[in-house]
Amino acid sequence: MEENMSIEENKAIIRRFFEEGPSKGNLIVADELLSPDFTLHVPLPVSPGIEGIHEVITTCRGAFEHLNVTIEDLIAEDNNVAARFTAHGIHKGSFMGLPATGKPITMTGIETFRIKDGKIIELWGEANLLGLMQQLGIFAAP
Repeated sequence: MEENMSIEENKAIIRRFFEEGPSKGNLIVADELLSPDFTLHVPLPVSPGIEGIHEVITTCRGAFEHLNVTIEDLIAEDNNVAARFTAHGIHKGSFMGLPATGKPITMTGIETFRIKDGKIIELWGEANLLGLMQQLGIFAAP
């Protein structure tokens, strides 16, 4: 019984992280959920650790107005939680060197989190950046 409770608590941490971090830009609450030893693994040029997640959230929220990230699936086992998400927004600021297009975007991705002592200690992220670039007109759709 205890294991199921901790899995549900871990899922709640990840739900709160998505709601407060990417969707609201609340770095203070995001920081409360991160371990001081947090490690970030994403396909973007960012600083290590907590500073890196600040850069990801700040950059994405600056580039995409009305950014909202919805968790589609949340799967947990032991201290790991995987989240499949969909992000919606409007491209109103520079992103990866691309000036604003004003186009609406929908981007999907998967992030896997490792939790230790009630804090997120590691995050691996994969997002459909090719699909995003197609929506912004950088690459033609196949």
